[in-house]
Amino acid sequence: MRITAKWLATTSLVLVTAAIAWPSWAANVDANSAIDTVTVYPDGATVTRVISLDLASGDSTLVAKDFPLSLDPSSLRVEGEAGAKLTIGTIDARPPRAAQPANLPEFDKRIEALRDQRADLQGAIDSADARRKFAQHFAEAFPAGLGEKGEARPITEWRAAFAAVAEEIAIADTAIREATRKQREIDRQIAQLEAERSAKPPNKLEVRIDVASAAATKATLRVTYAVRNARWVPLYDARLDTGAKDRKPQLELVRRAEVTQSTGEDWSNVTLGVSTVRIGRGGSAPELNSLVAQYPQVPKPLALGSASDLARPAPTARQRSAQFEPMSKVAEATERADEQQAVAEIGDFQATFKIPGRVSLGAAEGAKSLRIASMTVPADLAVRAAPVIDPTAFLEASFKQTDDASLLPGKVAIYRDGTFVGRGKITASAKDDIVRLGFGADDKVRIERAVLKRNEGSAGLLVTTSKTDERSFKTTIRNGHDFPIKVAIEDQLPVSENEDIVVEMLPSSTQPTASNIRDRRGVLEWSFDARPGEVKDINFAWRVRWPKDKSMVIVPAG
Repeated sequence: MRITAKWLATTSLVLVTAAIAWPSWAANVDANSAIDTVTVYPDGATVTRVISLDLASGDSTLVAKDFPLSLDPSSLRVEGEAGAKLTIGTIDARPPRAAQPANLPEFDKRIEALRDQRADLQGAIDSADARRKFAQHFAEAFPAGLGEKGEARPITEWRAAFAAVAEEIAIADTAIREATRKQREIDRQIAQLEAERSAKPPNKLEVRIDVASAAATKATLRVTYAVRNARWVPLYDARLDTGAKDRKPQLELVRRAEVTQSTGEDWSNVTLGVSTVRIGRGGSAPELNSLVAQYPQVPKPLALGSASDLARPAPTARQRSAQFEPMSKVAEATERADEQQAVAEIGDFQATFKIPGRVSLGAAEGAKSLRIASMTVPADLAVRAAPVIDPTAFLEASFKQTDDASLLPGKVAIYRDGTFVGRGKITASAKDDIVRLGFGADDKVRIERAVLKRNEGSAGLLVTTSKTDERSFKTTIRNGHDFPIKVAIEDQLPVSENEDIVVEMLPSSTQPTASNIRDRRGVLEWSFDARPGEVKDINFAWRVRWPKDKSMVIVPAG
């Protein structure tokens, strides 16, 4: 049995124009490539094309003219295998020259004939216009109502003269309109021919690969490159089963990837993967310069005619904070369908999801949503409300994130017991984090908030020294379910940022179970397990005191 060894060849040398010597007698070999694999990142993609061909012995230059203009030439890499020893030399990426049509004389002849036709039509228009002007002049110079000696003519002769002039003008106008329409059509034909005659700018990139083969052989090369005009964003479906007496609540979280690309090439029947790596942020953290605290420098007088920096517009708040602004954008989730699930490859620093089968996505096709993963976990149910804004009770499910791959922030489509109830957002969560999602209004839990007291006055033993604002509220919760449920009520205690303004929660308040929740100052929470049919009241009262000679307002925190 004869065994043929496979020789592997790789290169990492990429040039936009060749910079090292390669034999000038190397033959050019036209090569066609096909996209085989695409990995999409949140801010770009890498594409692998495959070139399969028969190579002659010796040096050759493979010329592939089907690469997209949007690729990054510095990212080009080539590897391959062949039945004989194969060496890969330089890689050269360049736009091909604009292509001139082969039948230029034919184009020129057709354009010349059309221009002659247009000139003939212009002559007809000029002739008809002269005829029209002559008829108008005749009508003005020879009044139809007077004879040679100034006597009045019969009315029948008037009418005959009117008809003759009108007929001449109508014939001329018709000829002018018909000739003008034909000229417009000829102008369109000439413009189309001139566009076809012009050299067309290239819409593909030409990649040249120098190779040397020890013997005639079949070879397969894989060319990988990066493109920027592609991205994916995470989407989620959250499907909550609220459970029953014999079934505990469960939540299914379906991950999706919405992929869009405008790279100028169609991804047809490719192996597709999505990765959490961000390739557009560079490899290192930004370098910070020193900050210097000093007295402001007095500006020097400006020389006559010089421009002042002070005249330049100050940077806007958006410009000053641009480096801290998130740039993620996400699209809406798609409807549920039976889909294959991706295979996850989880590393220490990234996650990659391989979509099963082959996928097609055109350059102008728009977004395509693909299912990449799902998990089903036990869910803890609770009802949460902020009656100071809205007395509606909202059902909330919390669960532990059990996937090794972190959840990326994105929009989520919410389903409760099979019914779509709205859309929400999911925050970034690592493994073992607790995730909370809202699942719409719970109409069986009724919440009412009443203002018991609102009093603005003065305080002091003998002399008024300060002003006060005192308020008292009562929130009533009714559990209409036939099972117990956890309830969480949130409210706001004003926060002072001035030592002269004193805020205190009054002793009549029901003690909250948590304060400054989610790191928000002054936001309080009262949580408890409400029994079936239970009615519970929460009292909340506070007082603000400040100097009498000043004004105080309570506003939302910035």
